[in-house]
Amino acid sequence: MADRLNKGVLRVVLLLLFVTGLSFVSIVLMGRLQDGRAAAQDTYQYLEVFNQALDIIGKRYVKEVDPKDLYYGAIQGMLTKLDPHSVHLPPEAFKDMKIDISGEFGGLGIEVGLRDGQLTIVSPIEDTPAWRAGIKAGDAIIKIDGVSTEGISLTDAVHKMRGKKGTPIILTVMRQGLVEPKDFKIVRDIIQVKSVKTAQLIDGKYGYVRLISFNIKSGQEVRQAMQTLTAQAGGKLAGLILDIRYNPGGPLDQALEVADAFISEGPIVSIKGRIPEDNKTFYAHKEGTFSGFPMIVIVNNGSASASEIVAACLQDTGRAVILGIKTYGKGSVQSLYTLKDGSGIKITTAYYYAPSGRSIQAEGITPDVQVEELSPEQEALLEKEREREKEMRYGEEKLPNYILHQEVLPGETVGPDKDKGAPENPKLEKQTFEEELLNDYQLRRAVELLRSWEVFQAQFKKAETK
Repeated sequence: MADRLNKGVLRVVLLLLFVTGLSFVSIVLMGRLQDGRAAAQDTYQYLEVFNQALDIIGKRYVKEVDPKDLYYGAIQGMLTKLDPHSVHLPPEAFKDMKIDISGEFGGLGIEVGLRDGQLTIVSPIEDTPAWRAGIKAGDAIIKIDGVSTEGISLTDAVHKMRGKKGTPIILTVMRQGLVEPKDFKIVRDIIQVKSVKTAQLIDGKYGYVRLISFNIKSGQEVRQAMQTLTAQAGGKLAGLILDIRYNPGGPLDQALEVADAFISEGPIVSIKGRIPEDNKTFYAHKEGTFSGFPMIVIVNNGSASASEIVAACLQDTGRAVILGIKTYGKGSVQSLYTLKDGSGIKITTAYYYAPSGRSIQAEGITPDVQVEELSPEQEALLEKEREREKEMRYGEEKLPNYILHQEVLPGETVGPDKDKGAPENPKLEKQTFEEELLNDYQLRRAVELLRSWEVFQAQFKKAETK
C-alpha cells in the first residue's frame, strides 16, 4: 500500500516538474517572440520614416532627383555609419574592385582609406605613377583636381582617381612636416601589379623577396620566387628576408597561401564574426613548406591587412623575426555581396586574430627589432641639408628694394617664369640592388642580423664540439 502511495506521489511530482518546465520554455519562447515582434515593429516604424522622407524629397526638393541616386545614397549612408571599410559600390565600381583583385587596373597605384573621416593614403604601390610622383603612406588627400574631399566616400574617391591611361590628375595632400598642402600632378597609367617585385640573392646564400601587394597570384609568385632562389643558392638558403613594407594587403586566401609557404603546422589566422558561418580557423599544411633557415620580415606603417596577417602569423609561431616600424593596424575582414542591380556592398563581417589569439585592430604589429627608415646618421645629415638649403636659398625677396607681393597689380606679371608653373619632379633613377641595399637602412640591418645569426650558430657548434 505504501509502495503504491509513494509511486503515486512520484508521478505527481514528475508531472508537476514537466508542467513547470513546459511553462518555463513557453515563457522563454513567448519572450523571444515578443522581442522579435518588437524588433520588427521598430524596423517597420523606421521604414515608414524612410519612405516618408523619400516621398518629401521626391515631391518638394528644389529640383528633380533620380530615385537611383537617392537609394544608392541611402545605402552608402547606412554603410558609412558602420565603419570606414564598409561601402556600397555601383555596378562600374563593383567591376573595378574585381579587376583590382585580378592584379591589373587603370589608375594611380595607391591604396586609400578613411582615417578620422579624412581620405588617407594607406600605401602607394611600388613602380606606379603615385609612387614615382612621391606620394607616401599617411598622406591626407584634401583635394582631387581642386575639389575638396571633405565628406567624400571611398567609392567616389576611387572613381574620381580612376581614368584612362595618359590623363592627368592633381592630388593635393597634407603631410606631417609640411607647413601647407602640396600639389602632386600624376599621369594615370595601366597598373599591372606583380606581387613579387624583387627576388634576389644576397652574398650568394641569403634570399630576399619583396612582396609589394596581394592579388590572385601572390601565393604562386612567392613559391616560384622561393624555388628560384633555393636553386640559385645550391639547394639550400642560409636565410630569408621577406619585405612587405608599403604592402596594402588584399585577398585573405592569398595571405594564407603566403604564410603557409613558411610554416608547416598550426593555425595561421582565425576570423570571428556574429554568426557561426563567419567563425573559422585556417591551418598550415606541411607539404611544400620552405623551412630550415632563419627568416626576417621587414614591415612599416604602410604594411596593412593581409600583410599584417602574414607578419603576425610568422611572429607568433616564432618562424620569423619582425623588423622595422609599427604596422598600419587593420584587423578586420570585409566580404563582397552582389546586389540584384549589379551593384555590390563590401561590409565588415569579422575580425581576424593571430595564432596567439591577439587582435591587431587599430593596434598594428610591434616589430621585435625596431628600426627606423633612416639611420641616426642619415637623419642628422638630412636635417643638416635642410638647414643648409634654407640658408643658401636666394630668391627675389633678398634683392634690395624688391617689389612686395601685395604691390603687384591685377594683370601684371611678376617675371618671365610666371607661366611655367611648378617644376616637374625629375625622373627617379633606377637603383641597382647593391645600391638599394646600401641606401636602405632597414634592409641593411636585416642583412646584418642574418649574417650575425650565422656567426653565432657557427660559434655554438664549436662550443658543442669542444
